[in-house]
Formats: sequence, structure tokens, C-alpha cells
Amino acid sequence: MSEHDHDEDGYTGPATLIVEDTEIPVEVTLRGHFQPIDGYYHWYGRIAVNERLAEIAQGRKKPAEIRLPEGSATGEISDPDPWDRYRIMGTSTPPFHVPTTLAEAEA
Repeated sequence: MSEHDHDEDGYTGPATLIVEDTEIPVEVTLRGHFQPIDGYYHWYGRIAVNERLAEIAQGRKKPAEIRLPEGSATGEISDPDPWDRYRIMGTSTPPFHVPTTLAEAEA
């Protein structure tokens, strides 16, 4: 286990982002965790700098779908950070695999 394995699941790699009916190939780093306070799984992450995404989003929040090799999910992109990386977040089923058993989590 690495230092980043503490109760978080995730994915890093290529993805397809759909914003305003436009498919954009992107690179993402996603993480997530179950939040017992509200009973939902929250996933979130950053999208590597992408000129096409910047043209479409223009620095504003937008609904989005993200597709990974493992699955897809709907969420929202939000304002870019100072390095022009947009944040993406969603609630409920994430687009990446989440271990459901302790044995699976330790594998």
C-alpha cells in the first residue's frame, strides 16, 4: 500500500469527457470515498490541461459525463485552478472500480 491508499479509491489515466455534446480525450486523476455523514460515495479529481475543454467550458461550471475503461459517470466540471486544470466531481457510482470487500481492497 502506498501513502495515498488511506480509505480512498481512484484512477489515473486516459478518459473521455463529454461536455455540451462534445467528446474530449483527456488525462485525469480521480479519487473517491464513501461519506458516512450523507450516505453517498463522493468522487472527484483533476483533468490535465486541455485546450479543447478550456474553449468549451470558458472557466465556468458545466455538467459533464466522464468515461473510463472501467465505466462512466455523470458529474460536474468546475472552475479551473491557477494551472488551468479543471476539477471534476460527482456523487454516487464513480466511473472507476471500487473494492467492495476487504480482501479485494488488499489485493
